[in-house]
Amino acid sequence: MSAPHLVEARQVHKHFGRLEVLKGINLTVERGEVTCLLGPSGSGKSTFLRCINHLEKIDGGELLVDGQHVGYQRKGNKLYELSDARISRHRAEIGMVFQRFNLFPHLTVLENITLAPTKVLNQGSSVVVARALALLDRVGLADKAGSYPSQLSGGQQQRVAIARALCMEPKLLLFDEPTSALDPELVGDVLDVMKSLANDGMTMIVVTHEIGFAREVADTAYFMDHGVIVESGKPQDVLVNPRTDRLREFLGQVL
Repeated sequence: MSAPHLVEARQVHKHFGRLEVLKGINLTVERGEVTCLLGPSGSGKSTFLRCINHLEKIDGGELLVDGQHVGYQRKGNKLYELSDARISRHRAEIGMVFQRFNLFPHLTVLENITLAPTKVLNQGSSVVVARALALLDRVGLADKAGSYPSQLSGGQQQRVAIARALCMEPKLLLFDEPTSALDPELVGDVLDVMKSLANDGMTMIVVTHEIGFAREVADTAYFMDHGVIVESGKPQDVLVNPRTDRLREFLGQVL
């Protein structure tokens, strides 16, 4: 049976040395939902996102994706970290799109997209290539399969990164400020692809400063500051009628 929530965080804590970055995060994400994490730099948004797929290890609480601890196994009252191979299998179901694209510069666009499905999932190359080409068409880059990342604009590279994540057929997509490294005129194409995914029911958690995108597309918005969730709810409530002075101040700065 499926877990009641696709993602569930229960009192998640994270430290970097003496600095407590996450101070007891609680949230849930339902299947097919778009969740936006908003807040100033240093509020813990990206750290929390990286904890979801075990790129960062949590120091307290629980984080579950589809009812499973990513990177851990519970024995009694304790969590034990899994082997790298088992962590990779869990992580394969969680796609991630980074701020800086993270494409391999020595591989073509098609090779970047097909590498993980063939190597990690051991899927046949003909099936993976066909899926990759269809995804390139979906993100508007059907003519770029043989290009190298250096031959693409930042917006094109980010759309390739989205296609790469989708080629793994994930149950969850994480976006870590996917437009913040782009020139303003390139942002719209990336956001349009993300809106299309949302319309198709892809479960997404998006760390972003794009307030308009959050207001239009998100099902739930969370405002974080200093490692805690200050406000959460429907975007029209959180972003149009904020309850706290801190969120009103933040919105006044970014809008």
